[in-house]
Amino acid sequence: MSRVPIRLPGRSGGEDTFAEHCQIYGMTPQREYVFHPGRRWRFDFAWPEEKIAVEIEGGTFQNGRHQRPLGFENDCRKYNAAVLDGWKVLRFTTRMVTSGAAINDVLSLLL
Repeated sequence: MSRVPIRLPGRSGGEDTFAEHCQIYGMTPQREYVFHPGRRWRFDFAWPEEKIAVEIEGGTFQNGRHQRPLGFENDCRKYNAAVLDGWKVLRFTTRMVTSGAAINDVLSLLL
């Protein structure tokens, strides 16, 4: 009998896969980390001490929220505010996560 992964509400398959990759490499980033004191902006994954954040962009091939004009503009505001505050923000599609490219980039940055 095969196991069916449980997906938490509001989380994408890419996020769950990236979390598994982090676990394999012994990394424990904070999930849904609120990085801005005046906004409810969150990073999908964050290493606050290093000021490194990972965003998994879902729906990139389905015209998801991040690809619509207002959603894209809001993401630009969020990412720009993070960079101005000294964060390094890495953005990945689900395909980049499943291929291993995302975890390889993060390992290169953290190690």
